[in-house]
Amino acid sequence: MGALQKRKVAIIGAGGVANGHANGYLEHQDKIDLSAVCDVAYEKADEFAQRYAIPAVYADVEDMLAEQKPDLVSICTPPATHTELCIQCMEAGSWVLCEKPLCGSLADLDQIVDSEKQTGCYTVSVFQWRFGSAAQHLKTMFDQGALGKAFSGVCNTTWYRSEKYYQVPWRGTWKDELGGVTMGQGIHLIDLFLWIFGDWSEIKAMTATLAHDIEVEDVSAALVRFRNNAVGTILNSVACPRQETYLRLDFERATVEMNGLYRASNENWSVSTGELDDEICAETSARWQSLTSDVTGGHPSQIRSLLSDMDEGRRPTTTGPGIRNTLEFLSALYKSAFTNEIVRAGSIVPGDPYYAAIHGGADTEGKACSR
Repeated sequence: MGALQKRKVAIIGAGGVANGHANGYLEHQDKIDLSAVCDVAYEKADEFAQRYAIPAVYADVEDMLAEQKPDLVSICTPPATHTELCIQCMEAGSWVLCEKPLCGSLADLDQIVDSEKQTGCYTVSVFQWRFGSAAQHLKTMFDQGALGKAFSGVCNTTWYRSEKYYQVPWRGTWKDELGGVTMGQGIHLIDLFLWIFGDWSEIKAMTATLAHDIEVEDVSAALVRFRNNAVGTILNSVACPRQETYLRLDFERATVEMNGLYRASNENWSVSTGELDDEICAETSARWQSLTSDVTGGHPSQIRSLLSDMDEGRRPTTTGPGIRNTLEFLSALYKSAFTNEIVRAGSIVPGDPYYAAIHGGADTEGKACSR
């Protein structure tokens, strides 16, 4: 790509989440040209195009890919369509930024990775919480040993969704949404938690549908042990009148907390050394305060990282290998909940129903089908 040449970007799906992508791209207009939008509802796509001054509108993905030949495509469609669209875009020569959940199983993820190998393109999952400056700083501190050992964590996504929210036909179903609060809402903080603490080793979980007339769970909870022997609790709910996104991480040299809702900047993070001796307190505080940039973990920051990866021709961190730990964990959470068993990392392999579908083939009541 020439120094002044912009990358062509297209968006598939013109629903609410597409606004986050469009606004994120608009923060990088010096590097990209938002050239097309596609939605099966042409009128919806046309309205979206007018809102963001996008010149080309399509109702057919194949036509859009053939005519526009975009360098990068954002996929903002219902979850069940993601795998097929990701592969279609990569086969057309485009890199992909796909909304969460990226796909509905480890089998689907492996298909996507196989397509990456065949095409030389990459599919990036939207895990924007990783890209805030405070999260990046914390990850570096932990990986470099500045926080000592990890001991425990609390990961709570306690949100609220009304019955009206679930009136959208694809929501609340295993077939189209691919899961409930765990996959649709809790996935953000779960990914951040796992990304910071590292590989997990075992999980015991439960799910329930308590507040909504839907197939999937609206509450889930889990106990997790990490390979580094740290332990954690995870709570996800969309039945909480007071909403909060809360992460507490206890390390040998500090307690780190993040308290926010849908995004986090530096002000949402805090570090406490509490009862530790003065020397450790001073060292930890000085290292934390060395953070000077303040970047919110959101679509713009992840897009910035993705564009840099494209420039360098390198695999983005939130592609196959970098997100498998999270997707395997989500699969294990459902398996544990439906089988009432502890599930260990590495145990969900081809031939396991939870490899083929993240819910293992759950029926409409959210219970594992008999086999």
